[in-house]
Amino acid sequence: MQFAFSRQYHNSVSTIAVESCTIAVSVKYGLFPSCPLLACYEDSCAALWWVARHAGGNGAKPWLNKHADFGRVFIDRDSARGNISHTLVTRVGSIELPQDIKVVGVILVQPYFGGTEDDQMWLYVCPPLVGLLDLRLKLAKEDLARLGCEKVLVLVAKKDHLMEMGIGYSEELKKSEWRGSMELVKNIEEKHCF
Repeated sequence: MQFAFSRQYHNSVSTIAVESCTIAVSVKYGLFPSCPLLACYEDSCAALWWVARHAGGNGAKPWLNKHADFGRVFIDRDSARGNISHTLVTRVGSIELPQDIKVVGVILVQPYFGGTEDDQMWLYVCPPLVGLLDLRLKLAKEDLARLGCEKVLVLVAKKDHLMEMGIGYSEELKKSEWRGSMELVKNIEEKHCF
């Protein structure tokens, strides 16, 4: 399992940031088994609030205060972390962020929402009373309708076992009352987490 500062993710995020002239903030969340699985959702929310505290120019990192455009925040990740990103943007839709920060979009790269052989892992790491009925896996229409962003990009890969899940997410989002713009991009040649 990769983490925010592994060579693979660090290099990927750095390349994207340089090529798109953006600032990237990676979240180092607690990993199972040293932390409960659900801690990564809270850690990601805490990271967004850490960024938000910089919006008024008074954050702990002067470079972030000075250079970030807090009116154009995007949240991005892949696989199970795509699920975390979706959950975070759902939270953004139901809470009030500081007025100077706006989450414009979310990028979900091969997101996991249950319904595959990976479910056995989910059942292993989740408390028994949550399991596959966890709201993070069941996409409720009201949750989709309140996504706290105006753009969603879903990337899937033909050689990935999560491809149908990403397509299903896109279809459910279209049917929901969410009023943003959504794009689904299919890559024919790539595998999971390309």
